[in-house]
Amino acid sequence: MPATASRLEVFTESVIRATTRSAMAYGAINLSQGFPDFNPPSELIHALARAAHEDHHQYAVTWGAPKFREALAKKIAHFSGLAVDPDRHLVVTCGSTEAMMVAMMTACNPGDKVVVFSPFYENYAADAILSGAEPIYVPLRPPHFTFDPDELARAFAQGVKAIVVCNPSNPTGKVFTREELLTILDLAERHDAFVITDEPYEHIVYEPHQHVYFHALPGAAHRTIVCNSLSKTYSITGWRLGYVQAAPEVIAQARKVHDFLTVGAAAPLQQAAIAGLNLPASYYEGLRALYTRKRTLFLDALRGTGLSFTEPQGAYYVMVDISPLGFATDIEASDWFIREVGVAGVAGSSFFREPENRYLRFHFAKREETLLEAGERLQRVARGR
Repeated sequence: MPATASRLEVFTESVIRATTRSAMAYGAINLSQGFPDFNPPSELIHALARAAHEDHHQYAVTWGAPKFREALAKKIAHFSGLAVDPDRHLVVTCGSTEAMMVAMMTACNPGDKVVVFSPFYENYAADAILSGAEPIYVPLRPPHFTFDPDELARAFAQGVKAIVVCNPSNPTGKVFTREELLTILDLAERHDAFVITDEPYEHIVYEPHQHVYFHALPGAAHRTIVCNSLSKTYSITGWRLGYVQAAPEVIAQARKVHDFLTVGAAAPLQQAAIAGLNLPASYYEGLRALYTRKRTLFLDALRGTGLSFTEPQGAYYVMVDISPLGFATDIEASDWFIREVGVAGVAGSSFFREPENRYLRFHFAKREETLLEAGERLQRVARGR
């Protein structure tokens, strides 16, 4: 049998999805893979039912159904303050997972270097490698997961083509400040690099923190490639609707990549999702309040375990330090929590380039009763292994 591609030996399958399968096998509460156990807004459910009975069952326009792109452009412009042309600035993808691959393959030639902050969402390094690029890692240092500007400057000095910025961050819950983003922009300008942003948690940000749209910073739009999705904002992770937003010259190339990767996102789901994009401002205020309550409930439960953690500024993940429990590795700890505690969290080492074994990542995008039950199980840790 011929050998498979050598680039596939550099990374493993998704640890997050593997943890979900383990949680299902043991009947554990799944706080590993970040998807809700509650329904999306009723407006989307009703719109989906209508779309099923209408003429939306064949291919949409490859780069996105026109009415969907129009609604998406209007929503982006409302929150970012910059006008978006639905015909020149957008390509609709199968989730932000495809969006990131499209962005990486559009921005980078084989052999180019890409800055990735560590810890990072596990797809970023794999996407760079699959694109033939070389990831250059810059640490975000706990407990606040800030970067050293000098360290970042040294990384850019290696001749990078792009940097990936997840804001708010998965897995840390960090929200980058305007000053931090301006530092990144200054380096990108000096080294003529793209900034690839991943922003699916843009509306899940906790007071007093605010989400700053990188592409809306002065002079940033022409070098920013935005990757985003509807999954987290509207609780429709299974719909797999995402998009790339960039300057027209970049989008013209990104559309080629998208076309030959997936052809297009699901037509009836694009039609139904327009109802979500047209929701009033009060929906986003309610979303923030909803996740603020969930964060408070879950963090209160974590305090009862006696374990330390970093309070998230955005998104819905918590990095919990399990080193006092004495496990040899975080993978061993993750397995034990699934089997013995009945709660699944992701081994933190899967997010770090550095050797790091002290964290499990849990998420709280669940119903309150689910979080209360998970909290009760986790507090068994306080009573000893």
